[in-house]
Amino acid sequence: MHLLAVDMQYEMLGFGPIEPLLADPSVSDILVNTFNQIYVERRGRLELTPVTFNDNVHLLKVIEKIVSRIGRRIDESSPMVDARLPDGSRVNAIIPPLAIDGPILSIRRFSVKPLSMADLLEFKSLTQPIATLLGALAKAKVNILISGGTGSGKTTLLNVISGFIPEDERIVTIEDAAELQLQQPHVVRLETRPSNIEGKGEISQRALVKNSLRMRPDRIILGEVRGSEALDMLQAMNTGHEGSIATIHANSPRDALSRLENMVGMANANLSARAVRQQIASAITVVIQIMRLSDGSRKLVSLQEITGMEGEIISMQEIFVFKRSGVNAEGQVTGKFLATGVFPQFDQRLKEFGVAVPESVYDPRYFGD
Repeated sequence: MHLLAVDMQYEMLGFGPIEPLLADPSVSDILVNTFNQIYVERRGRLELTPVTFNDNVHLLKVIEKIVSRIGRRIDESSPMVDARLPDGSRVNAIIPPLAIDGPILSIRRFSVKPLSMADLLEFKSLTQPIATLLGALAKAKVNILISGGTGSGKTTLLNVISGFIPEDERIVTIEDAAELQLQQPHVVRLETRPSNIEGKGEISQRALVKNSLRMRPDRIILGEVRGSEALDMLQAMNTGHEGSIATIHANSPRDALSRLENMVGMANANLSARAVRQQIASAITVVIQIMRLSDGSRKLVSLQEITGMEGEIISMQEIFVFKRSGVNAEGQVTGKFLATGVFPQFDQRLKEFGVAVPESVYDPRYFGD
């Protein structure tokens, strides 16, 4: 009888059968593949749960409940939707006729307590020397691009790095779906808006980036660079908005720059390839690559500095790297974080801002596991 009462409570006040999963702090993703198959991600690994909906109609009702709360709709004329739960978790839903077997619901959980640098060190996502350098880069207003795949931890790392930004700076954040959890007192959060049912009223990231320049920001933080706003972001970085940070989907730092170049092309600015690369080389100083490895762990696998142009090519040098050596008996990826021994050009800037790091940070002999 008690279970029936709880189920009714979940149904009336919450989101039905997935309510217990939403309450479980160890769950980072909830993936509903039609009514009778629900997976969750815990510690980077997917696992099937015994939880199910009654049928696809039941699942569709829960999806409609989620999207209606933020004034959106999902039906045959608009069968895809991005939404947000009251706690900030990101929701994507897609229904027939686009989803062949029935409604699909994907929820990216929103961490109630944002991860800190201490957490990343505990998870062995990076080492203390790298953590020291990241803090110094943020304080010295170095422009940073964080690159990685889906679910690799780009937004988490951006959140952590932004924690080192001084509290007396005005920060404007621009996102497709608000995920960032900045701890500073002076943060202005902007979010894009999709078009309405008539196909009007869309506000793009590019429009928000342009608008943010009129808001007297000390720093602009772009949740993810996706399209033509890349040009406006680079121009902002080149015209006094130093210390800006953005994330991008890419498999390597070099791929990240290629994607950025392609996105600038979407702005139809008629710039030559060389001119675009020069903009990128002068705007961005550090590219960080973060990766989710086969064991579910997330690591900072490369930190590279852009040093300028060599002919037609953007020149880069790697400062830190995670060298994989194999997989142990428990299936965990083994390897070491290493300094390459390259002394970065940005070290002079760190000294000018009074946040210099010890030179031993760049010494390969200084690094451990």
